[in-house]
Amino acid sequence: MRWLETKVPPPFVMLLLGAAAFGASQLLPALAFALPLRTFAAIASALAGLALNVLPKLAFQHAGTTVNPLRPGSTTQLVTSGIYRFTRNPMYLGHAMILLGWALYLQNAAALVAVPAFMLYISRFQIQPEERHLSAGFPHEYAALCKQAPRWL
Repeated sequence: MRWLETKVPPPFVMLLLGAAAFGASQLLPALAFALPLRTFAAIASALAGLALNVLPKLAFQHAGTTVNPLRPGSTTQLVTSGIYRFTRNPMYLGHAMILLGWALYLQNAAALVAVPAFMLYISRFQIQPEERHLSAGFPHEYAALCKQAPRWL
């Protein structure tokens, strides 16, 4: 399945799984649950996810390297400061947080499955290929980053 690696933009995967979460919530109403402060929890998660998408992009822009997830081989700089001290993949974590916000808003256990599904897909088809490129392009720096920051959290 290597042909699928870095071929589907992560935001598209997030949107596709968000649609699947909505469909699952409609098909499985018995799995609905009541979440106190649902709107607040959903918005807070989505806003945190949005911040985890915007701030790293600004760091990439400042470093003069690509943010294009479909071309990991074109990375010219390894960003290790800021949020990257805590997670190696803040943008993907941000997508997962946005998806979590949506699932919380839907208030359905079946919708929550979209979050780990996203993380599994992105880990296999996006992060692992990126890690291969970063290890080859920045062997010492990337190894140090891996010791310092986890893949997700």
